[in-house]
Amino acid sequence: MAPSFVPDSLVLYKVRPARVIAVGDKIDIELEAGKTKRVRDKDISLLHPGPVARLSDLHEPDGDIDEAWSLLEGARTDLRELSELAFGAYTPSSAWAAWREVADGLYFEGTPEAITGRPAEQVEADRAAREAKAVADAAWDGLIGRLAAGEMVPEDRKALAEVERLACGRAQGSRILGALGRAETPENAHRLLVSVAYWESTHNPHPVRLEVPLAAPEVAVPELPEEPRIDLTHLAAFAIDDEGNEDPDDAISLDGDRLWVHVADVAALAPSGSDLDLEARSRSANLYLPERVVPMLPDEVTRRLGLGLQGVSPALSFGMRLDGEGEITDIEICPSWVRVTRLTYAEVDQRLRETPFDRIGDLTRLFRTRRMERGAATLELPEVTVRVVDGEVRIRPLPRLRSRELVTDAMLMAGEAAARFALERGIAIPFATQAPPDEQRRPATLSEMYAYRRLLKPSQASTVHALHAGLGLEAYARATSPLRRYVDLLTHQQLRAHVLGRDTLDAETVSQGIAAAEAGSGLVRKAERLSNQHWKLVYLSQTPGWRGEAQVVEADERKLTVMIPALAMETRLRARGGLGPNDRLELAVREVNLPVQAVYFRVL
Repeated sequence: MAPSFVPDSLVLYKVRPARVIAVGDKIDIELEAGKTKRVRDKDISLLHPGPVARLSDLHEPDGDIDEAWSLLEGARTDLRELSELAFGAYTPSSAWAAWREVADGLYFEGTPEAITGRPAEQVEADRAAREAKAVADAAWDGLIGRLAAGEMVPEDRKALAEVERLACGRAQGSRILGALGRAETPENAHRLLVSVAYWESTHNPHPVRLEVPLAAPEVAVPELPEEPRIDLTHLAAFAIDDEGNEDPDDAISLDGDRLWVHVADVAALAPSGSDLDLEARSRSANLYLPERVVPMLPDEVTRRLGLGLQGVSPALSFGMRLDGEGEITDIEICPSWVRVTRLTYAEVDQRLRETPFDRIGDLTRLFRTRRMERGAATLELPEVTVRVVDGEVRIRPLPRLRSRELVTDAMLMAGEAAARFALERGIAIPFATQAPPDEQRRPATLSEMYAYRRLLKPSQASTVHALHAGLGLEAYARATSPLRRYVDLLTHQQLRAHVLGRDTLDAETVSQGIAAAEAGSGLVRKAERLSNQHWKLVYLSQTPGWRGEAQVVEADERKLTVMIPALAMETRLRARGGLGPNDRLELAVREVNLPVQAVYFRVL
């Protein structure tokens, strides 16, 4: 039978109490805070016939709900009986208090007309769950309170793992950041982790975000196979690198008018399809971070094959001559034994007038002249090395040394020799190609070089031979860094197989190797670029009072783009009257924002 609603009775509307004001076709009710509403009788349930003058008169009665439940466990009752058992009387206040216990659902369940006392086992299970939730809620509130205050205790590290996943790009959101009222972005996650010392203030998140491997490979390294090798140990061979280089993979010799470029014979230990080959392919290249180097091959490979690291080293040697026009002739490629002396660029720069460096310099200059005549790009933009040593960031400009130019051209000669050797014999290798720019220029100033760089098109690796416009070479292959770059190793595998009379891979298989390597090389380059920028900003943030010279490389009505040579860094400034391309100005740091990789300068 439907309940009878009369004015001043207490009813339930949705989940809150209401007082009946008037009854007609519809029922007028008063809600809390004095609001009124017209409803149908099916929208409300009777709690008490009243009278209730004001909802604010409802109060919390004294009673014992546990005792009432012990009497009603498993039994059916109604709101009147429950109110009387729990609170000693059936009043509007006790009826509302009793209904709240039913709505709570721990001891009772049902409707005002039909209430059931829940079984003890269900009550105990729910009570335990509620207590556990209360403990968890208290812990959560404590965590959020500490984090909001910029604090953390050791037990918080487990919870903060979710923030770290967002900071590392491995999650789309963070409940913790949401609870703190912060946008759920990797940058905000980074800020929080640093603010509570979960991460060090200088933490570099970029390699992890890009998911590049950060552990050295763990692949067994086989013994060097017994194979025929030409003994070139009688030739003085020089591996010339930057100071501190740990993976010397090329060296230069001169034998009369014949230039030899010796390259670490990595393919001897990592033939196509081997475990080492597959590992190198999956990584694509060494990862050079300012704080560490992650090799694409086990360190044991470098220890055995790095030129000059052992008394005698196995190499794949590229021999060639130049004619009077700087064209490469008489190409020979062979596995060899070499005895290598390691030197730095600075040391060789002091010996360029000595034998054999003077004669090698003559050959490389002739080769360079030919490349320049064929449109090679010369961009002398600032370069620096960024290293983190014992927590200290060290940034050193790379000086423009003639010895560096000599070695670069010798390596390019070996690359052209490898390409021509492969073309003449129909060997599929990864040729490096670059289409010419839409407009060729001879930039002389820094701003002109900066502008011309934008016109250059990206280089590509392909089994189809084509021009490399940026180098001024009709044919070129990267072949001098197989310890640290997979496409070079792939080139070596093919050339080495041919000269030893073995089967080479077809073009389609080589293309698959190129594609696999390029899939990872883009991430490696990006991780290196972002990491270098990160540590440059760390350096600026840790160098109070830093000042440096900048040079304008691009200007428009609103903005100046400037290059800071000492940091090899470009930034944008608000335009200033009278400043144009190649003008110089002095800057100081105003603010560094590591999470978003931003630095703001002021002009002095």
